[in-house]
Amino acid sequence: MTGALMSGANQMKARTSVTTPTRPARLQETPVPPIPDVSKLEGDIASTEYSRYRTGLSNHRTSLSEHRTSLSEYRTDLSSDRTEMSTQRTDMSFQRTHLSIERTTMSVIRTALSLIGFGFTIFQFFNHLKESQLMIVSSHAPRNFGLALVATGLVLLTMGIVYHARAMLELRRKRSDMGEPALIHDQSVFPVSMALVAALLLWALGVLAIAHMAFGLGPLG
Repeated sequence: MTGALMSGANQMKARTSVTTPTRPARLQETPVPPIPDVSKLEGDIASTEYSRYRTGLSNHRTSLSEHRTSLSEYRTDLSSDRTEMSTQRTDMSFQRTHLSIERTTMSVIRTALSLIGFGFTIFQFFNHLKESQLMIVSSHAPRNFGLALVATGLVLLTMGIVYHARAMLELRRKRSDMGEPALIHDQSVFPVSMALVAALLLWALGVLAIAHMAFGLGPLG
């Protein structure tokens, strides 16, 4: 399961590699063109000098405007990269939630396995003593106690399987809803739930144990 998760993460990384934008070079400070002194010049010459002055100011403003545009494009690229990283983190958070559901199911399996195994062992132990006539057992209390333990483990395991299925369906639904408005893209694939497979197999084993203990049926006899 971990290998499949790492493979999915590597595929997502290969598909959505983030490129670092190049920061624009620092603008070299250029002085503002000085105001011409036209107090001693004739009108036509003074007008020409003012025209040159205005052209210099316009060129200076154009240079500043181009630099501001480059900085704006750089900030836009950074924003796009942050959005890309955010979508990837969101997808990985879904994977962490999936693993959390798996751990919860494995905890239920361990508890149910302890109950089923302990109950079946008690039943077999006292049944063996009775058949071997090493101990006269007139009460059905050991049998009923073992059966109750196995049934409790089976009920707990059933609740765990139902919880796992409902949680995974809800998780997939939420990820699908977030994928439609492009809040998540390049979704990594959820691996096959080995915990759920183990829970189903243990559930079948618990049913066989109850069938043998209660009715003497099944291959466990």
